[in-house]
Amino acid sequence: MKKNQGVSLVELIVALFIASLVFMAIFSTVNTAQRSASGVEKRSVAQQDVRGALELMSAEIQMASYNPNSLSNIWVDHTSVNCASIAGANLNYRGIREATANAITVEMDINDNGIIVNAGSDENEVIRYVYDPGNRFISRSTNCGNAQAFLGDTTANQNRKTVLVENNSAGIPVFRYFNGAGTDISANVVANPTDLTVGIPAIRRVQITLVADTADADVGSGVRRRIVYSTSVIPRNHFATVY
Repeated sequence: MKKNQGVSLVELIVALFIASLVFMAIFSTVNTAQRSASGVEKRSVAQQDVRGALELMSAEIQMASYNPNSLSNIWVDHTSVNCASIAGANLNYRGIREATANAITVEMDINDNGIIVNAGSDENEVIRYVYDPGNRFISRSTNCGNAQAFLGDTTANQNRKTVLVENNSAGIPVFRYFNGAGTDISANVVANPTDLTVGIPAIRRVQITLVADTADADVGSGVRRRIVYSTSVIPRNHFATVY
């Protein structure tokens, strides 16, 4: 009788072992690719959010002190409810009412009616940005109203977070201030804001720097992707003679 040729048990075991190695290699490659794609996607979303935030901050801060009618006593007290009272003190601040490393408040008469925050008609004429190092986010408020999450969010709103603002841990201020000679006067602005030579009236350029990490770490490596964007803003309307 003709002898049938088959596969021995040893050959079958070797074949299964080789196949398992191939499948493991394929799985590892696919898994690595998925993790890499996830990390790239997180970084891309975070970059878009940080860049968009920086562009809006720049546009609004650039409008600080806009006063087309050159009126005096137009600026309001940003600490009052609904900006209802005129800033009787320190009118030399003009449209930059607050300037620290973590906060800035700017005012502008954008609708050219000679009034800052006329009830019901003047939207976004007082803008305040505040960096909260504890919760690692930046808030934005308008017309002395309640602050809203602007970049990042509080720990209570995890689902809305795409980034963690890490300026504090990086040792980089969100806002820095320079005079017309290009000298950094940030410390003087904070210590003596009323000084016409080194205080808020002397500000000619505001540097904004945003240091952010992705809110979620990469799967496996546990690494957060860091993003740093910076720009300088020239509030041209703040240059004019103080009135």
